[in-house]
Amino acid sequence: MPKVLVLRFSSIGDIVLTTPVVRNLKQQLSGAEVHYCTKSQFRILFEDNPYIDKVFYLDKSLNNLIDELKRENYDYIIDLHNNLRTSVIKWRLGKKSFTFDKLNLKKWLLVNLKVNVLPSLHIVDRYMATLKKLGVVNDAKGLDYFIPSKDKVNLPNYGLEPDKYIAFAIGAQHATKRLPLQKLIEACSLQNMPIVLLGGKEDKSTGDSVAEACKALPFQVINLSGQLSLNQSASFLQQSKFVISHDTGLMHIASAFKKEIYSIWGNTVPQFGMYPYQTKYHVLENNNINCRPCSKIGYKQCPKGHFKCMNELDLKHGFER
Repeated sequence: MPKVLVLRFSSIGDIVLTTPVVRNLKQQLSGAEVHYCTKSQFRILFEDNPYIDKVFYLDKSLNNLIDELKRENYDYIIDLHNNLRTSVIKWRLGKKSFTFDKLNLKKWLLVNLKVNVLPSLHIVDRYMATLKKLGVVNDAKGLDYFIPSKDKVNLPNYGLEPDKYIAFAIGAQHATKRLPLQKLIEACSLQNMPIVLLGGKEDKSTGDSVAEACKALPFQVINLSGQLSLNQSASFLQQSKFVISHDTGLMHIASAFKKEIYSIWGNTVPQFGMYPYQTKYHVLENNNINCRPCSKIGYKQCPKGHFKCMNELDLKHGFER
């Protein structure tokens, strides 16, 4: 019975994108015991996952964590993060490991020289490539996200019905991945059914402004940013007609539910391999400028000061597809 440790410390979207790895390990590696190591702030992502037998959290010192992991005597380590911490863990445990290739040089070429030599391959398939030597293959069932029954949202409490509203994930970790306020309002005005705005506490003020500006629309725009747990937000995604989202974690959770997604891109690009996985989706991006991508992650503000990737994004054409 092989014992396998999967390493991925962050973030929400990246962890959701690793769910096919743990599922396929559990189902195809006979008798496998699958453990996962991440940061404690992402505990909610593992509460109901039936394919993970045990989770270790980096909420102590790295040395203490490694001491815990040593006692498990793993057969294999699957490193899906590939950073300094995971390198130290692999070296200290001394077990056979398989490591995800981050393709940083190829990403640098795309960001800095606008030369795209990245493989036309989703990051999930690149994660799965780490399992090739174990004989584990992609079952093509997509991503997983499991909502505990206690967190499933009762839509009538919000005056909503299943499949009769739009879920709009208005947040993103970096400002250059988010639509500015007026564009968020425009995106809502182009719809024809109720909209639920989803995001973190940091998005509440923006959501309030959007909802206020949309009061004259013939349908309601409800701002629930900062008022829900991640699982409750996921429940709103799951029950929606379709999802509008920036390049962020909620987009990948929506992919796990096979929702149709309108995926909005600012300074980053789908070519990095993080577009919605195995679900119907539409990409909304500005291809009329030559400065994208300006980063593989994002910035607090546009490096050039104009933010044309979002300010000049043709939303009307994007939603007419």
